[in-house]
Amino acid sequence: MKIIITGSLGNISKPLAKELVQKGHEITVISSNPENQKAIEELGAKAAIGSVEDVAFLTDIFRGTDAVYCMIPRANYFDPNLDLDAFTRNIGNSYAEAIQKSGVKRVVFLSSIGAHLEKNSGIILRYNEIEAVLNKLSDVSITFMRPTSFFYNLLAYIPVIKNHGIIAVNYGVGKTIPWVSPLDIASAIAEELTTPLDEKKIRYVVSEELTGEETALILGNAIGKPDLKWTSITDEETLNGLINVGIQPKIAAGLVEMYARLNNGVLAEDFVRNKPAVFGKTKLADYAKDFAVIYNQK
Repeated sequence: MKIIITGSLGNISKPLAKELVQKGHEITVISSNPENQKAIEELGAKAAIGSVEDVAFLTDIFRGTDAVYCMIPRANYFDPNLDLDAFTRNIGNSYAEAIQKSGVKRVVFLSSIGAHLEKNSGIILRYNEIEAVLNKLSDVSITFMRPTSFFYNLLAYIPVIKNHGIIAVNYGVGKTIPWVSPLDIASAIAEELTTPLDEKKIRYVVSEELTGEETALILGNAIGKPDLKWTSITDEETLNGLINVGIQPKIAAGLVEMYARLNNGVLAEDFVRNKPAVFGKTKLADYAKDFAVIYNQK
């Protein structure tokens, strides 16, 4: 199959490209950075250098391919001039237009847990909007991948662990957190891209469910801090902490709202109703080894 992958050499796209190349598919990886071309080609894939905000570029690359994987690139939350809503919406609309114009028939879009919510979901609200836009496309089969909380998001807590010896957030104490590895997401996407589909569907991906306390114990053991605690703080304290480290206030408020919805169960309500029968293979204890390496480098 001829398959297009967006996301350059990211945490999901790189292992996804590797897996699909190994299985004999013809892979093209889109990257906005020309310096990534060599590394992409070393994976056995072709590189297409351009922007996912460029509809003409996307349409040209998508045309004649069997399947496309679309994702929203990570934004710089510390940029005071970033309009995160507009950034996410514009790229989603670019994908929709390019899919329609190119005539590609099979698409996998990386959405998010909580995308079923039409309001009060914080920074992931735009995913509900993008899913709605893509759902209106005719004559194209789409899988909306809805991963849960990423393991690597835990890296954001390294400074507070080092400075205060705890993880302090407004969610997760005594509550189940559904975690997922990018490797498991990549495997699920590879399966969807290469499986025939004549409809639009939603697929959740999760690797392990743990409470905040269980999460802290696993990370603590990996970094030599077996007494590491996952501690509850208020929404206001969480907001102030995010702003104090330099995150744009509007984005910080969106993160706090998202965490709060995870804590009260609203964010995961559709996930709970449609929980996968089989969880991913990579567990937090596996990821904790990588976490410890990064922790010790800081």
